[in-house]
Amino acid sequence: MCAIFAGGDFDHKKGGHIILFDLKVVIQFPSGSTAIIPSAGIAHGNVPIQEGETRVSFTQYCSGWIMRAVDWGYQKKSQICEGKGPEAEALRKKIEKETPQRWDWAMGLFSKIQDLREDREITPHS
Repeated sequence: MCAIFAGGDFDHKKGGHIILFDLKVVIQFPSGSTAIIPSAGIAHGNVPIQEGETRVSFTQYCSGWIMRAVDWGYQKKSQICEGKGPEAEALRKKIEKETPQRWDWAMGLFSKIQDLREDREITPHS
């Protein structure tokens, strides 16, 4: 997951929107906002701001490889593929099972429109 923070002095209604191309979504992204997206799996960008405005962004991410390395006992996939014994075989089966499901898992982290009312009722907000 990737945290994207927007700052600066710009009219968020006229520009600076975040675009999630794969989801066909454009979202107003005011200064001070943060979005958390699976950036490696979703093509994303921004709408330009108006002349004379300023916009900065601060992006934080963790490489997917690091997450997989933790899941895989800090081994490269090549090491796992070459590994021998029941532990290596069990890890190969785990990887084969989980890899196709990663996208669905990441997409499941997004709120669904039909769940927003319930989410707002149970989530503290100001």
